[in-house]
Amino acid sequence: MLKYSVILGNLGNTCDRFLSSGYKDVLSKEDLVRQASEIEGVKGIELVGTWDVTLENAHDMKGLLDKYGLSCVSIIPDHFGQKKWGRGSLSAKDATTRSMALDYTRECVEIARILKCPTLNIWPGQDGFDYSLQSHLVQERKWLEENLYLLASEAPDIRFSLEYKPKEPRNFSFMARASDTLLMAKQIGLDNVGVTIDTGHSFVAGENVAEAAVILQEYGNKLFHMHFNDNYNAWDDDMIVGSVHFPIYVELLFWLKETGYDGWYSMDQYPYREEGKGALEASVKFLQMIDRRLTDDRRGELRNLITNGNAVETQNWLLDTFFIQS
Repeated sequence: MLKYSVILGNLGNTCDRFLSSGYKDVLSKEDLVRQASEIEGVKGIELVGTWDVTLENAHDMKGLLDKYGLSCVSIIPDHFGQKKWGRGSLSAKDATTRSMALDYTRECVEIARILKCPTLNIWPGQDGFDYSLQSHLVQERKWLEENLYLLASEAPDIRFSLEYKPKEPRNFSFMARASDTLLMAKQIGLDNVGVTIDTGHSFVAGENVAEAAVILQEYGNKLFHMHFNDNYNAWDDDMIVGSVHFPIYVELLFWLKETGYDGWYSMDQYPYREEGKGALEASVKFLQMIDRRLTDDRRGELRNLITNGNAVETQNWLLDTFFIQS
């Protein structure tokens, strides 16, 4: 049985640089948590630090999650949405900023312990560069690695899952693809440091997302967490899962099963104009549908097809399995 979760903010107001006030009304945290609990199959919540949870409200949030029967599966420290991180956080050129980022992340560790949350999902979105000859590519990457090592070594009870993305908000991110992020995790060398795949980030990076998952699984079981959304490959549009990349999701779920991934399947979308709960429900239903069709027998059939490598036979299998129902 797959474990489904959602990022809480996906249910709330969403804004962009054209409409900074957002496209929707602002709902209370309890309304958002209640809506999440009403999505069939969802048992987990991801919270963004400062947006959703702080040390001051962590116990209240724990009470809300308990009330609605949800587990906090990940906290995403806000290394990206505050002015002070505008030129970087854990890899910033300014030593004071790096120190502040360490202290803030340590606060998130304490929040995770209060919420009985096993994972910090680290997406340092402001850590990168915009122009050629702007970044000290050796030193700044080293600061990122050293600070991640320090944090993870201080908190062996918490998993640090590094989320990669090729661009946005910077033009180039230091953790851009599965393989370079795996190199970072392996260089850090701690069992509690691994990688998050966001499917949309993988699409923008030009990866085959199933292959990215296999690489992370086969080279040290470093796939810690999964975020699901969709896009048209040019930008991180955070659309409803399966709205663009149907067969690629079949391949991804097949290989997640084949390689023994047992983590959460977490929805990470930005439904600007769509009703948030409905968009997340559609995504979960899509993944549940694929999961139901990938029975042991059908996975055996697909295993044989992949071994043979006949694309025509595989396309016919897709049609028979997902579209032509006798």
